[in-house]
Amino acid sequence: MSLIEFRSISKRFGRQVVLDRVSLNIEKGQSLIILGASGSGKSVMLKHMVGLLRPDSGEVWFGGQRIDELPEIKLAKIREEFGLLFQMGALFDSMTVEENVAFPVMEHTDKPPEEASRIVDEKLRMVGLPEVRKKMPAELSGGQRKRVALARAIALNPHVILYDEPTTGLDPVRADVINELIIKLQRELKVTSVVVTHDMHSAFKVGDRMVMLHEGHLIFDGTPEQIKESDNPLIRHFVRGEADESELAGLRESSATDTPPSRSAATQREMSRPPAERR
Repeated sequence: MSLIEFRSISKRFGRQVVLDRVSLNIEKGQSLIILGASGSGKSVMLKHMVGLLRPDSGEVWFGGQRIDELPEIKLAKIREEFGLLFQMGALFDSMTVEENVAFPVMEHTDKPPEEASRIVDEKLRMVGLPEVRKKMPAELSGGQRKRVALARAIALNPHVILYDEPTTGLDPVRADVINELIIKLQRELKVTSVVVTHDMHSAFKVGDRMVMLHEGHLIFDGTPEQIKESDNPLIRHFVRGEADESELAGLRESSATDTPPSRSAATQREMSRPPAERR
């Protein structure tokens, strides 16, 4: 049985169709990569998984239970099964690192403060940052903020971790630290990972399955090896990071027609005179 299942999900915002009868099964323990151009609906898929958005039609299932029709009070319990790493980390600026990581524990459980403190220690050690506990988010680097946000995402020991562009804004070395953490948590916590990314290096490193969205439809579902061998031009250009020839042709045509304005005859005569005789 699939852990997460989309059954013919459709979603539109105004006239824009973002998801068009999308069906997808995610098995427990998988590391799924969701690829697609900006605005293709990747983050919208994540929001449907945790009930932050509800489909216009279709069904969303989690753990054998349909969740898209649940009232908010029941969805709140389902969401505790998920950890979410936001694109920019989304730490509370007015709270210390310790308070940020402890927040979901204090908000959603009855654990005493000393137990919450133990959890903070455990999770910060898991992401390799035990020494930043008393710091404020503003005192951390971008990579450290992402890692603290990840510690907060796993504070309740979720079964699923959703990553929304986890390496955005990081240099290649710091991005690879995040990749290694995704792999580590997958291995040590036995979680299911769903990663939305444009970073193909990251995608190939952490994913064991890939899907790609285009104009509301899934146009690929397979392994990293299979996507590399795809003969679909849309997929091939995306994976290689190459612009489509039709787009480049338009740029070249524009460059060819953009000639500099000609100088007036009077200006040309003035410029042809010796410098000493010019006005």
